[in-house]
Amino acid sequence: MNLKRREFLIFLGSSAGTIALASCQKQSSTPIEESPISGTYTNNIKFQPVKGPMPLTTNNQEFNIENYTNYEVVDDLIIPEGFTYDIIGSWGDKIGDSRFGYNNDYISYIETGENEGLLTINFEYISPLPWITTYQTVIGKSMPFAELAAAFKQVGKSGMSSEELLENTLKKKIIATAKEAMIDMGIGVISIRRQPDGKWVRTNSKFDRRITGISGLEDGRYLKSTGPAVAVFNKKGKGYDDKLGDRIIGSFANCAGGTTPWGTVFSAEENFQSYVIEPVYSDGTSIDPTKEKSLFMGERGVVGLGSAFGLAGNKYGWMVEVDPANPDDYGTKHTWLGRYRHEAVGIRVETDKPLAFYSGCDRRSGHLYKFVSKGKVKDPTDKANSQLLTDGMLYGAKFNPDGTGSWIPLQPDTPVNPDLPEVHVNSMINLPQRPDGGSFKAITAQEVERFKQKYKTLGDLYEGNAEEKQGAILIDAHLAANAAGVTCTARPEDTEVDKNGNLFIAFTSGFPSKSDGSPDKRIFKGPDGEAYEFGWVMRLTEDDDRPDAMTFSWQMFATGGEPMEGGLGFSNPDNLEFDQQGNLWMVTDISTSKHNKTVPMNRMGKDGKPINQSTLCGLFGNNSIWYIPTSGPNAGEAYLFGIAPTESETCGPFFTKDQKTLFLAIQHPGEYNGIRQNMTSETRQLAMKTTDGSDFVQNRIVPMGSNWPTKQVNDPPKPSVVAIRRLDSTPITS
Repeated sequence: MNLKRREFLIFLGSSAGTIALASCQKQSSTPIEESPISGTYTNNIKFQPVKGPMPLTTNNQEFNIENYTNYEVVDDLIIPEGFTYDIIGSWGDKIGDSRFGYNNDYISYIETGENEGLLTINFEYISPLPWITTYQTVIGKSMPFAELAAAFKQVGKSGMSSEELLENTLKKKIIATAKEAMIDMGIGVISIRRQPDGKWVRTNSKFDRRITGISGLEDGRYLKSTGPAVAVFNKKGKGYDDKLGDRIIGSFANCAGGTTPWGTVFSAEENFQSYVIEPVYSDGTSIDPTKEKSLFMGERGVVGLGSAFGLAGNKYGWMVEVDPANPDDYGTKHTWLGRYRHEAVGIRVETDKPLAFYSGCDRRSGHLYKFVSKGKVKDPTDKANSQLLTDGMLYGAKFNPDGTGSWIPLQPDTPVNPDLPEVHVNSMINLPQRPDGGSFKAITAQEVERFKQKYKTLGDLYEGNAEEKQGAILIDAHLAANAAGVTCTARPEDTEVDKNGNLFIAFTSGFPSKSDGSPDKRIFKGPDGEAYEFGWVMRLTEDDDRPDAMTFSWQMFATGGEPMEGGLGFSNPDNLEFDQQGNLWMVTDISTSKHNKTVPMNRMGKDGKPINQSTLCGLFGNNSIWYIPTSGPNAGEAYLFGIAPTESETCGPFFTKDQKTLFLAIQHPGEYNGIRQNMTSETRQLAMKTTDGSDFVQNRIVPMGSNWPTKQVNDPPKPSVVAIRRLDSTPITS
């Protein structure tokens, strides 16, 4: 259910007095200092919000429409006056015996001493156009991109199988290029220090290292695995056997993550289906990558790279735990946390209670999951807590329209009870296909009823002994959750636990997908009751404040969209971070192709019909950074703190303990147009609205590509990690 601002303030008022007390009783999900006990927080905005392209009520300035009729997009990280940022690392920089990867995402900072620590960075994917066209300049060696693109064009969009690759005369060149791409994904650890002037610099210690998409392939740096899926990895079943048992080659598609109080970092493997085969057989084993036509390379797509190395698809799509302070640790995949398109993880750790790990599957129709450990935490800072992840249960969230919900266990004896297709935006749900494996689209209630009659429990859908069945369910978590009746949601992205134990979830888009499905329209709907592109942030509270509770309540905390339509002025919320005062910081993830897209007069298309919300995303400009107080006089309002460089995304906001630095990843600058040539821009017209709904036309100057971070003419755009700080070295949040 949606929560209006007035209701939100009343809701907060009922709990404001408990916030500080609870903070002294609970362990934070990140290693931050405890706040002093206080009954209230002051949330006067301590910065002047930056001016974006859209009129807002929260810019703390008197509105003048003339200030918005002309707007120029700047190819830089725009932050408030009195702040600056330092570049800590960029694509191609040296890390250990490898390099800084592409498209940095989640960032975690673990202090190792005063003003120094270890920064762990995810490298999610490569953006084909800027990666291919700038590779030689940045990395310093040439690759046969043009030759391979021409060859794959001849093959067609279906690509080739690794079996066909063995017979291809370009085999060595394809393998070499695929390796370079896989090296630019994964995880990195770097050591950094803050200088007396506040600037952060790298120190290049023994801890600096990379975990790449092919770690273990040639260097023996395999990743480890725990939990029931290991039984599937070790057996000879229906599908492909990579002969590695519980060892795993590499990690890739590393999106967001989470940091534990015991000093380890979790990295989420999200869109792994772009690199290996996602569907599995009923025993959890993988489809043979040597037979499927999944490998393709070109300027607009680089997919199926794992198939070039014979990677088993069931070993990807997990949460990876890394100890930055252990230079010999190259990661462990904990399979009790489930295999799906993980975006992030919210971690709840309390003494004498089970661990609770929350994560969302970032797909249209993806689910919200919770893992609860069998054992209990003794000391939240003890690294032995990692062992608690080897036994427990994975649950999926069932949301009810009345603001309540429950957790459904994904185990063999759970009843099969899918939601009907008609409750979803596109009237379709994917269910496990038997006996073939994979899935089928159910579009009628009759199909679902026949499915329920044939398969009574999840155990009926999967094969093997008890442990192997549980492992297969975890490997096929998304389809198993669909079969069990877990709610299909609106692309759940980040999950963050606040100091009271409440879970905040960013649902980035409520639009449907023809292939993946769509959200439950009873839960995820816009102000007009229809599918909603601009997204929400939800607040979920466990009943009785227990991490192992089986029921919960939920409310929409913040809604994206235009202010005149009831939105807060942002679109497509993504990563979340709480500051020490408990206020929420959020970054957005508007698809690059929609940035600053022209919006025609009267918002009507050439066919005379209203344009859809996807096109309206152009109104919001570049991706951005927002500050949302959760208490005090400004609670529930969204303030624009920053704007990303052209065609990029801001990711992984993470505060230092003293709150003086906000680490941030700038991902894929120039993703759509590549290098900005000779500072070229174009002017576009957008049909805008004021906060009271009045129409006006904005002439918007938009750079064609990017030269960030150097901002020099014709320089290549490079994903980079920055440290934002105040010029006077005071805390950002004070």
